[in-house]
This record gives sequence, C-alpha cells and structure tokens, in this order.
Amino acid sequence: FVGMMNYYNDGFFMPGFLAFGFTMGILFLVFWVWMIVDCVKRKFKSDNEKIVWILIILFAKIIGALIYFFVVKNRKK
Repeated sequence: FVGMMNYYNDGFFMPGFLAFGFTMGILFLVFWVWMIVDCVKRKFKSDNEKIVWILIILFAKIIGALIYFFVVKNRKK
C-alpha cells in the first residue's frame, strides 16, 4: 500500500490522469453545446418537440446530448 502511495505522489500518474479528465470534460462540453445549437437550428414537426428536446439536452447534460445525437441527429432524412 505504501508503495502505491509513492507511485501516486511521485507526480507520474496524477498529471496524466488530470489532463485526461480535463480533455474529456472539454470534449463533452463542446459536444453538448454542439447538440444544443443543432437542436435550436433544426426544423421539427412542431415547436413543442423542439422545446422538449432543448429541455432534455439542458437538464440531462451529456446523457441528453447523446440521446439527441442518436435519436434525432443521426436519423436518416
């Protein structure tokens, strides 16, 4: 256990892990904003459908954006 603590405290593991987490967070944020913009610009059958999708993306965060991406954005035209 003590050897593991030295491994984490040496600075070898943590900066890489933090950089990975930061990068993934930025990518998720960009994807989330991209899905919101796509939803706002997209023509839906009704305005209520657009409002519901915007609310799903806003409140469900990345999960809502992923659902929107697979259900709406990738739908064949």
